Amino acid sequence: MDLITLLIVDDHPLFRQGLVDVLETDPGLSVVGEAADGTAALAIATEQRPGIVLMDVNLPNESGLKVARRMLDERPETKVIILTGYDNAEQVYHALQLGAAAYCAKDIPPDRLLKTIYAVHEGRYVIHDQIMSAVEAANWVAQRADRYAMPAGMQAGDITIPLSPREREILELVTRGASNKEIAFRLNISQQTVKNHMTAVLRKLRVEDRTQAAVYALRHGWVRLDAPR
Repeated sequence: MDLITLLIVDDHPLFRQGLVDVLETDPGLSVVGEAADGTAALAIATEQRPGIVLMDVNLPNESGLKVARRMLDERPETKVIILTGYDNAEQVYHALQLGAAAYCAKDIPPDRLLKTIYAVHEGRYVIHDQIMSAVEAANWVAQRADRYAMPAGMQAGDITIPLSPREREILELVTRGASNKEIAFRLNISQQTVKNHMTAVLRKLRVEDRTQAAVYALRHGWVRLDAPR
């Protein structure tokens, strides 16, 4: 079985070392990098391409949620576990909206952290120690949308927008009928990158295919077919 590769992002060296000590007890895990801030985290993620990122929320100069947003925009296949001392339901909601797969308090016992990592690796979601399917996680978010969603026109630094700018750009082209090959040519990216972004779009919108994603975008006003191309 391939090792699950991990990147730890936290500005406290002792906490990072404690995580490394815990994670390296499991032969199925490999810590490929550590970062104390968002800039370093993005650079290491680009170089090492970790499968899972353990991300603190309170980083120097920039929120960990914003860093996670940028990281998922660049590499949609990455899975992010928010690991923080500030366990708040509203923050959990926004973390899941931006694409995180799990949200855990920093005082989580080591055995539960390992269980969370493996669950996320298998495509599950973990919220308040509960392992959920994608559908269950979507229902959890939907039930709290009225309470925590931002007012119309507010973006909160792009944190609460379901899709990244690149994902919205690709979704608009899909809605206009473009194929992956045409999108790749138009945006000067590879077809595999297009596929990765579309996989992330389907996951975030909780839909099964491109057609459903396009309908969702039209219904929510993200794409206007009468707008200039």
